[in-house]
Amino acid sequence: MGILADYKGFGFCEMTAVDGPRPHYRPLAARFVEMELDDMRSRSAMVESLFRRQGITFAVYGEEAGVERTWPLDLVPRIISAEEWDYLERGLTQRVRALNAFLDDIYVGEQAILREGIVPRWLVESSSGYLPEAHGISVPHGARCVISGIDIVRDGEGQFRVLEDNLRVPSGVSYVLENRVAMTRALPKAFSRYRVRSVSHFGASLLRTLQALAPQGRANPVVVVLTPGVFNSAYFEHTFLARQMGVELVEGRDLVVDDHKVYSRTTRGLERVDVIYSRVGDRFLDPVAFRPDSVLGVPGLMSAVRSGNVSIANAAGNGVADDKGIYPYVAEMIGFYLGEEMLLPNVDTYLPWIPDQREEILSRLDELVVKPVAEAGGYGIVFGPTADEKTLEELAKSLEEGPRGYIAKEVIQ
Repeated sequence: MGILADYKGFGFCEMTAVDGPRPHYRPLAARFVEMELDDMRSRSAMVESLFRRQGITFAVYGEEAGVERTWPLDLVPRIISAEEWDYLERGLTQRVRALNAFLDDIYVGEQAILREGIVPRWLVESSSGYLPEAHGISVPHGARCVISGIDIVRDGEGQFRVLEDNLRVPSGVSYVLENRVAMTRALPKAFSRYRVRSVSHFGASLLRTLQALAPQGRANPVVVVLTPGVFNSAYFEHTFLARQMGVELVEGRDLVVDDHKVYSRTTRGLERVDVIYSRVGDRFLDPVAFRPDSVLGVPGLMSAVRSGNVSIANAAGNGVADDKGIYPYVAEMIGFYLGEEMLLPNVDTYLPWIPDQREEILSRLDELVVKPVAEAGGYGIVFGPTADEKTLEELAKSLEEGPRGYIAKEVIQ
């Protein structure tokens, strides 16, 4: 069976069921039967070389062995059937609609969900992602979350579940697009056996979406991508998306605010900016409104936003919906704002600020995954089944002293 000869799956396998390859994987499995391991290795090396030449890398912080790494690509693709994709699309659309409604409610609405006690007020107001400075700032179409990066997994039974929401400055779509190009080169015969939905339209779709956020009355709105600079881990993506959309990539020093309007410094003089696709963290956006030591943002930017003269995507303040302590309440948001049942369930989650749930967590620390509520990108996670005794003891102490700072989840096989 070629490279699949010795393969034995575990848990839920995307490719194989008990009686062999799943129907939508059969053409790919047939292609793998024709291939040997050395062939697959040479194709993988070709892709890595291609990525390295094109600078498709990402930065790894906190490691001594170099910062830049080539983006890793598994040449065994994950194939999602049209039926499954339709379900995912409906579930993710539902989730983002509810999260947008939640954000709009707490920043410019009547905070109805807090008033009704469906989401605890103290939980929102104690979130590090909550920005009182964003109160009263309306967003065109209520689209506070334009680009989302919602993490999806399958559990041991094959059910799709949401791991977490990323609504601040989600990263990764550039790698999706480059992965698709690389995969078609590495496995052209396998691709020819499928009708794969195209992703090449993404740049144009993103540009149209951002232009729709422009202040009223602005014809031919100008969009820019705001990057923290070349040392950011996702800088490749910032340049890639600016190129895909055909817009300028700028840093904070390239922009200036005058009379509550934002302008870009160009060789032709100052040019009015209508929409900023920001890849800069909220508290670094404006040293006047937030951190005075920030050199990444634009002084006065929030005054221009509040005046309705420029839009930022994603909107400032979205971090409260990224708080992992808010995540367990998304089902309630969907019911409250949309009057619907949640389509994509969360992973079973425990909240340590609730005493009986904290006791459950402490009694099963070696079985659960514990995450800090304010971190992203995998930082600070403790995987109970592989953690040593000292780590678990320190974690138990932290949970007792600051339960608001963590959540715990069941391990997904």
